[in-house]
Amino acid sequence: MKLNTNNNSYIIIYSTILVVIVAFLLAFVYQALKPMQDKNVALDVKKQILYSLNIRNLDGAEAEAKYSEVVKQEAEKDGRKYYMCEIDGEDILVVSLKGMGLWGGISGYMAIHGDETPEVYGAYFNHESETAGLGAEIKDSQAWQEQFIGKKIFADGSDTQDVVLSVVKKVDDPSTQVDCVTGATLTSNGVDAMIKDCLKNAGKNAAELFLVSMCTPDSMATEPKAEEE
Repeated sequence: MKLNTNNNSYIIIYSTILVVIVAFLLAFVYQALKPMQDKNVALDVKKQILYSLNIRNLDGAEAEAKYSEVVKQEAEKDGRKYYMCEIDGEDILVVSLKGMGLWGGISGYMAIHGDETPEVYGAYFNHESETAGLGAEIKDSQAWQEQFIGKKIFADGSDTQDVVLSVVKKVDDPSTQVDCVTGATLTSNGVDAMIKDCLKNAGKNAAELFLVSMCTPDSMATEPKAEEE
């Protein structure tokens, strides 16, 4: 008996079977690729941390090796991650940053060094959906990120650790201020707010801030973990 392919029941059954097969194949592919995706995400995070330490242009294996060399300990407090690093015998702290831009989330890492007057050693910023050529420049422009290097983070003589590092339209104090991205005032404002929020409880120096991050029960300090084969 010839099937009536124009029958509604045939169309519904055929469509259902097709959807089930496609869904199964997609789930299989997702599970098969997930370990590789997770490894790539972890590598990307390590590269971003290295970028904030002014270490760029490394491939996967080189980045893994360099990360293991410079990152000595990791800790987490209140959802924020801290990485104690050492470069040429100097303690440098990398702090994870998270905030909101114009169209979505922004994030990044800021490296801090110095004793009584902490300064920015390096910075790297990322975004989810900022406008290409405008707000996206916080990620795409290395020159803009490098403007943060050497800027003071806290007010001189401040007991409350007031964050004076700012992203502004007009720079009046070159020691603490960075020019906003041209044509991306709202995204730049988001970066400014993110920096102030994420660094407001910082200590007087990198080592102190890292120790503070380890002083609560929910904090966890570990040696950097090697990637599984």
